[in-house]
Amino acid sequence: METCDQESSETAEGTMNVNVDYLQQLKDLDIPEEEAKKALILTGNVSAEEAAIFYFDSLEDQNPEGDEDQNYYKMVFVVNMELPMGMGKVAAQVGHAAVGLYQLLLKESKTRDVACKWDEYGAKKVVLQGSNTTHLLELQALALSMNLPTYMVQDAGRTQIAAGSYTVLSVIGEEECVNKVTGKLKLLN
Repeated sequence: METCDQESSETAEGTMNVNVDYLQQLKDLDIPEEEAKKALILTGNVSAEEAAIFYFDSLEDQNPEGDEDQNYYKMVFVVNMELPMGMGKVAAQVGHAAVGLYQLLLKESKTRDVACKWDEYGAKKVVLQGSNTTHLLELQALALSMNLPTYMVQDAGRTQIAAGSYTVLSVIGEEECVNKVTGKLKLLN
């Protein structure tokens, strides 16, 4: 039975419902529809991010460029969706998070290697939705407990929101580790 949130897709094992919102998010990333459906099915329809990661990883597996044991890095931005920010404001805050985290990485000798590896392997970036300030702080604490570098943006309060508001959390590290922190969050759309 189909609902307005889901569309069915035939698989070799039978019928699997594919979340239409996730499917659209994947198509917005220029992933072909059939490949997007396949990725959603094979990742259990958990999230668009998981399916996108699966899809892009499968492309890399088809065209390996060197060491099979290579660890891929990514930078993730979690936007505080509780705040009334317009798209331009969100874009600016994500920019602050990217620059702030990158500067932090370059400042400390122990994290320069992370910045270099991230940059060397495509500088992958993903923007996700966080529920509220508490959620961002919890994610930051989890990331820090895993020794992942983070940067939290606090707004100056000159435009749309109050000074000191936590707007965006950025996290960087090996993709597998970062996914343990943010893997269940929805893509920003």
